Amino acid sequence: MANYQWYPGHMTKAKRMMQEDIKLIDLVIELVDARVPLSSRNPDIDELGKNKSRIILLNKSDLADARKNKIWMDYFSSKGFHVLEINSKTGAGVKSIQGVVQEACKDKIERDRKRGILNRPVRAMVVGIPNVGKSTFINSFAGRACAKTGNKPGVTKGKQWIRLNKSLELLDTPGILWPKFEDQTVGLRLAMIGSINDEIIHQDELAYELIRFLRGAYPGLLEQRYAVEIPDGQDAYETIKAVCVSKKCYLKGEELDIMKASAMIVDDFRNGRIGKITLEMPEE
Repeated sequence: MANYQWYPGHMTKAKRMMQEDIKLIDLVIELVDARVPLSSRNPDIDELGKNKSRIILLNKSDLADARKNKIWMDYFSSKGFHVLEINSKTGAGVKSIQGVVQEACKDKIERDRKRGILNRPVRAMVVGIPNVGKSTFINSFAGRACAKTGNKPGVTKGKQWIRLNKSLELLDTPGILWPKFEDQTVGLRLAMIGSINDEIIHQDELAYELIRFLRGAYPGLLEQRYAVEIPDGQDAYETIKAVCVSKKCYLKGEELDIMKASAMIVDDFRNGRIGKITLEMPEE
C-alpha cells in the first residue's frame, strides 16, 4: 500500500495556537466525518481538550450508513462525549446543537451562577481535520456566512471569534492533521474521503482499495451502480476495467481509460452515489 502523508508546515503552527486558545474556552466541538469517525479524529485534540466539555458531531452523516452511525454514537457516548449526527450542508441536526451545548456545559453554567456570574456566554472552539466540513458547519450553525469555506484542505487560516447569540461564542481554528499516521489504513481512509490532497494520490490505487472494501462490506452496490458483473474472487483491477467498458471510458480506439474510470468511482463514493457507506467500525 502507498504511504499516505500530508502535513503542511502551517499545521504545526496551528497546533501551537490551539494550545494557547484552549485556555480561553469552555467547550470543544469536534467535527468528524461520519464515514470514518475514528480516522478523521486528530489524537492531539483529546490531549489538548482534556479538562473541557466535549461534543462530537458526526458530520456528513447522510453519506454514511445510518445503522453504523447509531453504533458510532453509542461508542462515543460510552467514552463520555456528547454526540450528534449532522449534515452541515443541509443544516440537518444543527438546530439541536444549542441544547447539547447547554447540557455539555451545565456544570460550568451552574458554577458561574453560584458565583453570581449570569449569562456569560459559553465559549466553544470548533476543531476538526481538513475538509471535514468545519467552515460549512459554522456558517450553517451561525445562519450566515462568517467563516471562509473552501473544499481545498486547509483554506481556513488564522483565528476568528464568532458570536452566535447571547449564550454562545465560537472560536474557529484551522484544521489540523496529525504529523504521522501510526497506521497506514487511517491514511488510506482519509484519502478516500478527500481529506488528503488529491494531487499526491493515485486515483487508480484509491479506486482499487475502495472496490476491495466495498465488495466485502457492501456486496451488490458496485454491480448496481455500474451495471457490471463481479465474479467471486475477481481482482479489483479487473472490476475497474469492467467499469471502463460499462461506462465507455476509452482513451482512443479500444484502449481503456483506467484513470477516468478510477476517478469516477472515487468521486461517486465521496458524493454518496454508490450508496450510504461507512468505512470503519469501533471494534476495529
